[in-house]
Amino acid sequence: MEKEATIYIIDVARSMGRKHNGRNQSDLEWALQWVYDKITNVVFTGRKTLQVGVVGLGTDDTNNEMQGDTSYRHICVLQPVAQILLPELQNLPQALKPSNTDDRDVLSAIIIAVDMMMRHCKHLKYKKKIVVVTNATGSHIDDDDIESTAEQFKTNNIELVVLGIDFDDPEYGFKEEEKPQLKEENEKILKKLVDLSGGVLGTMQEAIDELSRPQIKPVRPTPTYRGQLKLGDPAQYDTALCIDVERYFKTSVRRPPTASAYVVKPNGAAQEQAENLTNVHNLYKYKVKGEEYEGGVKTLDREELARGYEYGRTAVPISESEQNITKLETEMSYDILGFVPMDNVERYMLMDNTNMIVPQRGNDEAALALSSLIHSLYELGSVAIGRLVKKDMAEPILTLLSPLVETGLECLIENVLPFAEDIRSYRFPPLDKVLTVSGKALTEHRNLPSEGLLQSMSEFVNSMSLIHGGDVEMMAIDDTFSPLLHTIEGAIKYRAVHSIDPEHKNELPKRSEAFDSLQEQPLELRERSKVALQRLIEAADVKKVPNKVKGRRRYRDREAEKPLSGLNVEELFRKTRPPTERGKAHISPDNAIPEFKQLMSSTDNMEIIKDAVRQMQEILQDLVRSDFGGQNYSRVVAGLGEMREEIIGLEEPTLYNAVVRELKEKIFSEQLGGNRRELWWAIRKSKLGLISQDEDERSDIDGMEAEQFLNKVPKPQG
Repeated sequence: MEKEATIYIIDVARSMGRKHNGRNQSDLEWALQWVYDKITNVVFTGRKTLQVGVVGLGTDDTNNEMQGDTSYRHICVLQPVAQILLPELQNLPQALKPSNTDDRDVLSAIIIAVDMMMRHCKHLKYKKKIVVVTNATGSHIDDDDIESTAEQFKTNNIELVVLGIDFDDPEYGFKEEEKPQLKEENEKILKKLVDLSGGVLGTMQEAIDELSRPQIKPVRPTPTYRGQLKLGDPAQYDTALCIDVERYFKTSVRRPPTASAYVVKPNGAAQEQAENLTNVHNLYKYKVKGEEYEGGVKTLDREELARGYEYGRTAVPISESEQNITKLETEMSYDILGFVPMDNVERYMLMDNTNMIVPQRGNDEAALALSSLIHSLYELGSVAIGRLVKKDMAEPILTLLSPLVETGLECLIENVLPFAEDIRSYRFPPLDKVLTVSGKALTEHRNLPSEGLLQSMSEFVNSMSLIHGGDVEMMAIDDTFSPLLHTIEGAIKYRAVHSIDPEHKNELPKRSEAFDSLQEQPLELRERSKVALQRLIEAADVKKVPNKVKGRRRYRDREAEKPLSGLNVEELFRKTRPPTERGKAHISPDNAIPEFKQLMSSTDNMEIIKDAVRQMQEILQDLVRSDFGGQNYSRVVAGLGEMREEIIGLEEPTLYNAVVRELKEKIFSEQLGGNRRELWWAIRKSKLGLISQDEDERSDIDGMEAEQFLNKVPKPQG
């Protein structure tokens, strides 16, 4: 990749510590948002070819190659041009603080930066840039050497970018009112330098506004396959088609960075800086029990193990020497297997990442042949089915090749076809008719929409269109970004800069306004669709469902809420229940969950509730004892979950906690018919552990204790 060197000249004079134009941040704090974003982006890439230098302008001290000349005082080289890593990045916030002087000269700092750039880059091929951040107040800029300095930028091919705080920018539409005369004169001098050197002068307001929009990071295209695209076997048929092609990524899923495990070095435990951390290395040991081994246990290394493949509930071992049997011997190739009409391509076939197949670079014959194939597919409305082997002995994959013809671009778009096991087919009843038991189709039914409802829904959908005025798109795809991806990256970059800053150590950055705006419906769209929505509500006869009342159920008013239909089914059940069953708990093992739930909703008597919980506990334990092959485990988990939910509603956590404690003890002591450890894994997966104080403040179990209870498994006895 091309080498790049960028030097940032940051003005840290006393005037940069003041606040202007109604901002609640000083000029320096405001500008550093942009500077840190650019530098952390460089650190994020980890590329050695991206090198950064930082020069402090208006510092209390002087530290540069020309410090013997008084013209270059109050200028410090804070970071030489080099690859910047996390330790150097974390040192910048301490160095970039407002000083106690306004005595400095921007032009002198630019000359220092040019000298640094040429000493580092020499005559090697670099993309060179110098960025100046200043408010241009406090002292006059000496413009005696402005022509010779501009010539240095042109001669050495260095790009100059000046970002001025509150600088006027007619193109962006920003103008500072009542600007001091000194600042106005300095702006003119810097503009003259930029014009002479062919650089860029901008206002910091524009740079800050751009931070709300994530930058599109260019990716260097790298071919993932270079070879021939074949139709037919050229070894047998001289009519076979062979085209030299290259394969590149077109679109792929980008995921947020994952966390890595680090530990503090023993000799640096007192410090928390990045250089005192080291990677965690895993060492795996495997133990096999057996009476023939000394001590009953033998320790094995991973190299001594064989791979095991599941066959039902049995593991079939295949040693490394036998792996050749299962491996398909393949050669690198890309073959077209056939063609199908484009109408036969289902949407689920195009869900994977996409690649593009283009002719070999510089090969006109291949370009002409591939163009003929692409246009043939395009005109016939067909796609090709291909078989790709990226390299020798690699697993073959089946692909779908679709033609793409645009101005200046012709290629085949490749999608990897899914396996049959990847497809989940579900059958749903039709939406436009209701089938009776006899097979008769009804087109009018209470579950089918009326013409008025369909028309109202159509009008509402049309009013919600993001395309307004024919071609004005309110939320273009190019203006939408992944909040998850960029929010996590922003948090990482912010903490990287402020991790050792006591004022910001435990803070996270505010979310970008661009992401907040995408989470709400545009006001214009909301107003436009309001009338259509009201008509839809009336046509669908939508009624508001009362909120579920929370609280201690046994102490609140038991008067049942009247259902919207006017028919209270639960009240009918209470009336039809035999008198001998009222006032006592009786749960049938054959219908335990519904009866338990109905009983809990029909009584406030704690004695009856405790008896119901006891019966439910016995039923669940009996299901475990009589289980064979884990057939009853799902019923046990469902019953335990229903019991937990009902008891949380009663705010009596000790009832459930006693049940689950006894169940765990009996499982691991094998009192429920043998080894039932798999049941506990199912309970853990469903998170049916102790009720902690996080769920019910009346519980005497804290969150840590509840987590340990669920995850800690006793060792087998003996």
